[in-house]
Amino acid sequence: MLTEFYVAFGTVCFTLLGLWLIVAQTRHAEWRRVATYRRRAFGVALHFSLPGLMTLLSLVDPTSRALWRVSFAIVAAGGAIVLVLLRGSLPGWLGRGAYLAAVALYVLIAIVAAVPSVVGDVGMSVPPLRVEAVLLTILVFVGVNVSWLLLFDQTPGTGDSSGTQ
Repeated sequence: MLTEFYVAFGTVCFTLLGLWLIVAQTRHAEWRRVATYRRRAFGVALHFSLPGLMTLLSLVDPTSRALWRVSFAIVAAGGAIVLVLLRGSLPGWLGRGAYLAAVALYVLIAIVAAVPSVVGDVGMSVPPLRVEAVLLTILVFVGVNVSWLLLFDQTPGTGDSSGTQ
């Protein structure tokens, strides 16, 4: 198990979630009036909270592959489903691409966790746990970029969202 990685990764995830909550609080007055922005803000929170949750669950018993497989598969599948239901992609090709990438990453994480042999089946000689770690890292990277895009996106009727109208 990649215990040291997941200890550090969990800390990063929950730190980013805390920072995102501060951002959401500062933009709350604008975003609370528009359901799309509330969904997008929640989607960003999922980018940090769900990988953090997977990490915490994997650390409950680092020697249990079954715990890793079940918790990652359930949380990742739930993440993909919730993101699809939120329909909270940002406008433009970059926003849509990031949204689709996040959904695809959650699906890949769920597949690797549920069927670890798929990694070998596609010709990779990397342990499935390492593949999961890389996919989670990419997912959080996507989340950071989505949060950046959303932070500077204009809400209807507010003009420039940076505060300089």
